[in-house]
Amino acid sequence: MRIQRIFKTVAALAAGVSLLASGASAQEGGTVAIMGATVFDATGAAPRKANVLLRDGRIAAVGPDVAAPAGATVIAAEGKALLPGFFDVHTHWTPNGDPADTPAIATDYVRAGVTTVNDFHQPPESYAPRRRWLSQLASPHVNLTARMSTPGGHGADWADTATTKWVNTPEAARKAVRELLPYKPDLIKAFHDGWRYGLSAENTSMDTWTLTALVDEAHKHGLKVVTHTVTVPRGAEAAKAGVDIIVHSLQDQPVNAATVALIKQAGTAYAPTLAVYEPVKPGQTPPADPQNGRYVQSQRKFAFALQNLKALHDAGVLVALGTDAGMPGTPHGVSTLHEMELMVQAGLTPVEALMAGTANSARAMGMLDDRGTIEVGKRADLVLLDGAPWTQIADVRKTERVFIDGRQVVGPGVALPEANGRMTLPAEPVQALIDDFEGEPGRTRLDTLRLQDTDGGMDRSVLVGQVRTQPDGDKVLSLAAKMSVKDDPQVGVILPLSRGSVTPADASRYQGLKFDLRGDGGAYELRVRTVSGWWRAPVTASPQWAQVAVPFTSLKPVEGRGGAEGPWTGTDLLEVELAGSRPAGETLWLEADDVVFY
Repeated sequence: MRIQRIFKTVAALAAGVSLLASGASAQEGGTVAIMGATVFDATGAAPRKANVLLRDGRIAAVGPDVAAPAGATVIAAEGKALLPGFFDVHTHWTPNGDPADTPAIATDYVRAGVTTVNDFHQPPESYAPRRRWLSQLASPHVNLTARMSTPGGHGADWADTATTKWVNTPEAARKAVRELLPYKPDLIKAFHDGWRYGLSAENTSMDTWTLTALVDEAHKHGLKVVTHTVTVPRGAEAAKAGVDIIVHSLQDQPVNAATVALIKQAGTAYAPTLAVYEPVKPGQTPPADPQNGRYVQSQRKFAFALQNLKALHDAGVLVALGTDAGMPGTPHGVSTLHEMELMVQAGLTPVEALMAGTANSARAMGMLDDRGTIEVGKRADLVLLDGAPWTQIADVRKTERVFIDGRQVVGPGVALPEANGRMTLPAEPVQALIDDFEGEPGRTRLDTLRLQDTDGGMDRSVLVGQVRTQPDGDKVLSLAAKMSVKDDPQVGVILPLSRGSVTPADASRYQGLKFDLRGDGGAYELRVRTVSGWWRAPVTASPQWAQVAVPFTSLKPVEGRGGAEGPWTGTDLLEVELAGSRPAGETLWLEADDVVFY
């Protein structure tokens, strides 16, 4: 039932990373001289031998006659290739990905030379704490993406409505954009196309009027809009709406000339995420039965994806690089490099694939003035490689050194910060009172956003939650639900213990949880999410108010996916949930007050 949330976000650069090269130490703001590299600057110029100076996080000079100033850290780079850091416009920093934890994900990206990514997986409430977390890591820059879909649409079939806003009218889309602004998202993703690749029933799609209003409102506030769009007819609609990037392959049929013309005229970029669609991914083996229907379908769609990429590129559509990394079989970091290999397989030249992974992605995101090329004044995000990837694209895998904001984060003499090896933030003590429903509307007494949780899928249980004032003036949480028609439908209310459920809460000084409950007389459940997974304990509630106490010793790991691994410690709590289930189509009600640790 649970929302699959993630731990992610934006990055900056590790404070305190020491850089040792040629026996010198590059302090923050110091000068680094990369001497004698063959520079692929992604401006369209041919690779050439040059020296590159980095100062104060920026590229200070580029040229064959540039000298290393006194005191600079000098890196001898003869025979090496120097490129702009790679830019992946489509990733998901999800706890179900490979790797699963934020510091490990960040590490895999920087080791692959990926210096900027867009992450599509975080609830807006987590943006600020994740940005603070990633400032402690060696990490790529991470653009945090707000998500919008339709009721019953892709992306709305698992997440809560805070993580993925549900809109199906122009008015709702404009309002949702404005509601996101206080969180300072870097861009917006619209789940526009409900086609499920011919393998399952379609989700609902976002209509043209709603998408157009969403794009217009976002652009008014300086936000780019990217879309999950996977069919040719919807590709035409995305272009008409003024979408900035289509971040998936159009793969239901060969793209037609009219759609190509619309995408080009609109200036919509195209990031095909071939890595997630490859029928047999690196390390996998083909199915024993080559006529397996699912496998045959995936081969057919992938052939359309390759063909349509080449057609759009040849027509002059800007091709950017995205991977959908974090999804099954698409690991972080290396998939960005493999995407360029797959672009070459589709018929692009190695130079064109490198342009997609550097300058084109920066241009598509409106960031080319800041990064994406090796030019004076640009951000010093660079990767130094062995080989010549402009002639042999597989050489992108031969990373030797990586620089982010002018500081070396990967390479000889450099160790990653200790924070990159800690998979969670240090836990912080939590106060006893979680929520008495007397505070700011929609927020707990811990100043966290209260969340409604329902089962996943297209048909989701309907849950209405509100804070109700009783005759004596006391406020209580009231939940009413109608269950969806499926096996084991469920609803619940989640009380995060920190903003965005990012920082673990240390509740080890307490013995358990207690709360006042009343309900329809059926069974309910207390759930506690920890860093290692979910725990549960049954509770009951009659129509009369009663206090319920649940000692931690009575909690048991949830069975199956999402269940906790390892013993209960009480030191790594993330969320508390009150939940319930009833037979399909039936109703449930529950009221709660004074949720506290005791």
